[in-house]
Amino acid sequence: MKLIQSRDNPFFKELAKLAGSARQRGKANQTLLDGAHLLAAYLDAGMIPQHVLLDAAALRDSEIAGLLERIIGVPVTQLDGKLFAELSELKTPTGILALIEIPQPVASTAARFALLLEDIQDPGNLGSILRSAAAAGCDAVFLSSGCADAWSPKVLRAAMGGHFVLSVYERQDLPEVAKTFSGTLLAASLQATHSLYDCDLSGDIAFLIGNEGAGLSDELLNLATQKMTISMPGKVESLNAAAAAAVCLFEAVRQRM
Repeated sequence: MKLIQSRDNPFFKELAKLAGSARQRGKANQTLLDGAHLLAAYLDAGMIPQHVLLDAAALRDSEIAGLLERIIGVPVTQLDGKLFAELSELKTPTGILALIEIPQPVASTAARFALLLEDIQDPGNLGSILRSAAAAGCDAVFLSSGCADAWSPKVLRAAMGGHFVLSVYERQDLPEVAKTFSGTLLAASLQATHSLYDCDLSGDIAFLIGNEGAGLSDELLNLATQKMTISMPGKVESLNAAAAAAVCLFEAVRQRM
């Protein structure tokens, strides 16, 4: 096992760039998984990391030891504690990071249960939506170029492994995706006359989810084949984007069951 103690180490410099830059992650097609849970989810999906990084405390952790037994042959490097903390955004680092290649979904027009996300900019919201989509059994999520970086550490943590069971398509032309989708496109609208709970969600469907503040653009809203409202008897006018997506997804799950 190699040991890195200097931030002048070339490999550490590359890792630091990946941790802090969406541009670098896109250029290298790599990202970092932070924590045992994310690495376990990645392994459970049948994928193998390129490199594993540990701090000294990780060597005494039984859960991490179990993960290392699953990836015999993968390079492992120990980092000085301060260097490890620089790569992790957690206040209390978990002791293990994994360098992975970002999965690239194959081109597909056969999605049957999908999300189209327009300019979801908060990493926590995006990660929560991806987690809900994975739990609901979605087969594809399409992100506009205005969305947060889907493979950033914050989004990965919020999604809790959802990335690894979804086809995540970034930087998509959502109007074109909508035009080629063969099923029903549903969008929430205050002007709609039908409730989500009155819609038939049993066939091929895609929900259109808009920006946290501005909502859906007129162009995308006009492409919806069905507009609906989410019933809110309480004294609020709208839901958080992640909450609205979860309500829509699990109403579809209820109907499909």
